[in-house]
Formats: sequence, C-alpha cells, structure tokens
Amino acid sequence: MPAPPEIQGRPAAALDTFVERVRSGNVRALARAITAIENNSSEASRLMKALFPYSGHASVIGMTGSPGAGKSTLVDHLAREYRKQEKTIGIIAVDPTSPYTGGAILGDRIRMQAHHADTGIYIRSMATRGFLGGLAPATADVATLLDAAGKDIVLIETVGVGQDEIDIVRLADVTVVILVPGMGDDVQTIKAGIMEIADIFVINKSDREGADRVEREIRAMQTLAIRRDDWMPPIVKTVASEGTGVPELAKAIASYREYFESKDLALRKKVSNWRERLVEMLRTALLDRMMREHLDPEHLTEYAREIAERRRDPYSLVEELVRSFGEKHV
Repeated sequence: MPAPPEIQGRPAAALDTFVERVRSGNVRALARAITAIENNSSEASRLMKALFPYSGHASVIGMTGSPGAGKSTLVDHLAREYRKQEKTIGIIAVDPTSPYTGGAILGDRIRMQAHHADTGIYIRSMATRGFLGGLAPATADVATLLDAAGKDIVLIETVGVGQDEIDIVRLADVTVVILVPGMGDDVQTIKAGIMEIADIFVINKSDREGADRVEREIRAMQTLAIRRDDWMPPIVKTVASEGTGVPELAKAIASYREYFESKDLALRKKVSNWRERLVEMLRTALLDRMMREHLDPEHLTEYAREIAERRRDPYSLVEELVRSFGEKHV
C-alpha cells in the first residue's frame, strides 16, 4: 500500500496539514500514518521527522509475558483504569502474523472492541511479520507517533513469545511481566532470564491454585539478582477478567516512575534505550542501502548457490561485500 496521499509526493504545506491532523488525534490520519510506517514508505520518514519534536511526553508501558497469561484482558482493564483518571490512551497490540495474508491475526482488537466508541482510546494491532523479540519492526515508530498525537499513555502488548521477548525493555519506560500460576511460568522465568527485564511483576489469574508458589519463586529469584538502579520490582496479584488488582497495578506503575524521577534515572534510561535503537536503525538503513545499490536479488541468489555448492565460503564473501561497499562510498 502506498503512502497516504496527504504526504505522498506533496509539498511541505500538505505534510504540515497532515501532521496537524495526526497531532490532533484524528483517527483516520492516525490509521493512514501507521500504515505508511508499517509499509516502510519513503514518505513515512518525512512524517516521523516532522512528528518527532512533538513526542517525549507519553508514558510508554510494555506488557509482556507468555501466551495465555491474559495480557489482552489486563491491558483492556488497565486502559479502563487510566480512562477513569481522564488520561488518553494509545494501545499497540502486537499480534501473531497470519500465515495466509501476512497481516495481524486481530485477536487483541476483537477482545478490546468494547472501547470502540471511546474517542480517548486508540487501538492498533500490528503483525510481527516474522520478526522475533515480541514486537513488530515498526512498533517503536508507531509508539512515537501516538506520543506525538497527544496520548498520555501508550500501552504496548507484546505477542508473547517467551524467551525472545526482550525487545520491549528497549522501548518502554516501564516493563510489566505477567505470569500465571499453573502454566510452568516459574520455570520459564528462570530459563528465559526474563527476571532481568521486569520493573513490575503481575501474577494474573491469582485466584488459581499455585499463585502463592509463583510469588515465592519470584521473591527467591529477586534475592539473587540485584538491579543497578536499586529498584525492587513489586509483585501485584490480579484477576484481570474481573478487574481485581488493576488499580494496584496502576499505582505500582506510578510508583516506579516517581522513583526513577526522584533518582534522576529517567534520562539515563532513555539515553540507553536510544543508544540501542540508534544501532538498530543504522543497521537497518545501511543494509537497505547496500541491498538497493550493491546487491540485487539475482546476485544474492547466485552468491547463495555458490556457498551451497561450497565453491566459496560466506565469511570471505561478507568481508568482500562490506569492503567493496565501503570503498564505493568513501
């Protein structure tokens, strides 16, 4: 799908008008802008450059955990809690990719459809498109766009991929890890090392047998892992389907943000996150340029055939391509 006509090949005045529509929270403009970002349109870069100065005000909250932990239901009720506080919400629900269309399997949008009439909440499902790490490639830019559109809170629900689900920590101001008793989450937590990314733990479906055991497991692991910021992640028990514990979760999130601000750690975390993101953006941009200018699909296929037939090794080839690319752009 091409970029929105409002920004596709149009003069700066048209872009300014479209940016203002996005900033005002116009639902149609938001949808078209996000589509352009997801499709990696060349015009999307112009849009993000124009919107970036207006971002940096929203609180970005990452909700992660294994499949079946009840993330969507918890995000739904947490959004309701924030709406009671008259905060505007942007929700990015990263869904599995459909094997047929390549788009998102819109389970989260279906589960959150009760919000459709609330103009203070904007929900967007995004397909992972085979990308590991629990997020879609465009998630960070969409979060920035919703921030620039004036949303007070941006809730990001990851797809739920277990051990690979760590990219959210580089994007969110607060990372909430959701566990469920009776699903082996205690063992999974230890194996995945997900303990290290949690700012807050939630034991959802805590009315089930085994909730206390999961809490003991978490506390035992916390004694072995000391965070550099000296924050001790609290454990909040919820029953998301009933809304139980959701106000307490909102308070825990607020407490974490207050702690970080009181210790002047917020800027340090943002710098660290942007350092990681800049490296990723540079990697993507350089690879795209190399593929576009120096390595067409036919050459790539021929190189792959030579390697498969053991006529050359990939290590020397990569060195040769990088050296040639560098010499060309000196």
